[in-house]
Amino acid sequence: MIVRTRRPVLVTLAALALALSTGCGRSDGGDPPSLAGGDPPAVAGTGPATGSTAAAPPAAPPDACALVTEADAEKLAGTPLDDAVPIRETCTYTGPVTGPTAQVEIYVGDGAKKFLDIERELGHEIWPLPGVGDEAYAEDGAFFVQKGGQWVAVKLVLLNDPKESRKPLEELAGVVAGRM
Repeated sequence: MIVRTRRPVLVTLAALALALSTGCGRSDGGDPPSLAGGDPPAVAGTGPATGSTAAAPPAAPPDACALVTEADAEKLAGTPLDDAVPIRETCTYTGPVTGPTAQVEIYVGDGAKKFLDIERELGHEIWPLPGVGDEAYAEDGAFFVQKGGQWVAVKLVLLNDPKESRKPLEELAGVVAGRM
């Protein structure tokens, strides 16, 4: 009977030790600042924010899976795809293991812009997509759209001639820009 009660206690102590060792999410290991009267601590050199001088916080990046839906991805790939796998600012739709080989990758934010920058550095042929977003480009198998300061990149992986996918990619670029 003692063995049965010891296990929950050990699990609880282990969880408590883990929480204390991580500082409850604090990386500096310091105590949280005390708030006298519930007011936030003052930062030197700052006064009350006014509407004219306060900078607006950056807009949250759009949801990559909402920008390219499963139906969009399947239309682009020309085949049924598995459900979306969202990870941070990305979303990936892959073909089933039974085939055919297909994948649609969506990148939002800094990663999308970096993808474009790398493609340029590699000397890939990139052409503008006029009238799409604030700025848009395409290359064989991918497109890049910037609207309102946000970048989105979509890459299509198929075992076909990439020129066959140009028109569907460019059409989807317009759809994505409209959703941003």
